[in-house]
Amino acid sequence: MKVAVATEDFLTIAGHAGHATCFVVYEAETGKEPVETGRIDLNESQTVHNYAGGAHPLDGIEVLIAGGAGECFIEKMQRRGITTAVVRDLSPAAAVAAYMSGALKPMTQYQACTCGGDHHH
Repeated sequence: MKVAVATEDFLTIAGHAGHATCFVVYEAETGKEPVETGRIDLNESQTVHNYAGGAHPLDGIEVLIAGGAGECFIEKMQRRGITTAVVRDLSPAAAVAAYMSGALKPMTQYQACTCGGDHHH
């Protein structure tokens, strides 16, 4: 499974998915340690919050993990076939492992942050 984790420094999880410009990409299987397979760097116009449409660098990702995600973000990811999960206090690799073990659950738009991006999670 291909999993991307939003980050600002490739060591911690970014607070707001819609504004994230960096992602660590992992290949993950249940019961195995996730393996980093790449990194995605977006420019400001490619952030999910600002994106106008068409093909996107996150296409092909199956799960996206971030520190926070709004309803619009979750819906945009669902339209691309990407599941969103939210966690704050883990490293990117630990978050992927938690998702694969079932400890970290997918988020629905009904559980989404409604802050409008006015604060960091």
